[in-house]
Amino acid sequence: MAETLASVDFSEIRYGQCWEDADILLEALRPEPGSVCVSIASAGDNTLSLLSTGADRVIALDLSAAQLACLELRVAAYRVLAHNELLELLGSTASTQRPELYARCRAELTPASRNFWDGRPAAIAKGAAAAGKFERYFEIFRRHVLPLVHSPAQIRRLLAGGDPDARRQFYSQEWDTWRWRLMFRLFFSRFVMGRLGRDPAFFHYVEGTVAERILKRTRYALTELDPARNPYLQWILTGGHGKALPHALRPENFEMIRSRLDRLEWRQQSLGDFLAGILPGSVAAWNLSDIFEYLPERQCHELLDSIVHASRRGARLAYWNMLAPRRRPEAMADRLASLDEVAKRLGPQDKAFFYSAFVVEVVR
Repeated sequence: MAETLASVDFSEIRYGQCWEDADILLEALRPEPGSVCVSIASAGDNTLSLLSTGADRVIALDLSAAQLACLELRVAAYRVLAHNELLELLGSTASTQRPELYARCRAELTPASRNFWDGRPAAIAKGAAAAGKFERYFEIFRRHVLPLVHSPAQIRRLLAGGDPDARRQFYSQEWDTWRWRLMFRLFFSRFVMGRLGRDPAFFHYVEGTVAERILKRTRYALTELDPARNPYLQWILTGGHGKALPHALRPENFEMIRSRLDRLEWRQQSLGDFLAGILPGSVAAWNLSDIFEYLPERQCHELLDSIVHASRRGARLAYWNMLAPRRRPEAMADRLASLDEVAKRLGPQDKAFFYSAFVVEVVR
């Protein structure tokens, strides 16, 4: 992992929110009560969603102290804020009191995370979920690029959704213009995305064009999925979630997550280092985000082998491929089975539409 990520700057927030759909993640993993789950932290949303499943213990891992500070701020907010205040602090809804809300959370933070957020008052004022490089990339798109192609009225019409036939007709007749396609190919190219959105190192193992593949998935999300119910699309186009909240932020999940925060721990640690120190047969569920596409296939397979060793029988793994295809090798089929039917059922439901594949596997 070090050979690919050595050049990546982990001192700043890359993702102010989790850009992976917890609804399909939880359905894929189905952790049982009393189980141990391991989760790549990112900004913390999906790790917190795992708490709502009844898991006995959730362990969050991340190489980045900045990403763990995002998780820690969320934990503090769940402890001391009301649900509507949590949404305001993160930026899901509008607010004029985010500094005051942060001040109430501050005493719950460790000194390191307190210093981190104290030094970023502008990020707090804008909303913690908007604080990442990836979110700033979408803000540039929303404020400066999309208005060159579509009017506010067209954007509102798109986000209103409607029945599938109406969505397809609107997309083909009004949205899918030559200006839209040209803009998309430029702004979501490997070059622009690598400098404004993700780190260029994250494209090391990606082959072929980037924008065309993402454009195809975007067309699917705007027509076959309902934009009115898609929190990721709502944020990209409006800068907030509105009523389309991701799993961890929905009111029906708030109290369950808050009541189980003592079951959560987080570590600034690589997955490899964590696996080197864990007892065999300990873990029942793995949220692995999209970490494998940043690694050579050989290293992915080595990690999968260690994950199997650390898992109990029946443990499930879930992870995403965005641009680089990754999954268990055929040589591991006797120990790790691909749940292709589960993945094929859940993948088309993925509201975080830019991923090419959702992979679900089970330890034999």
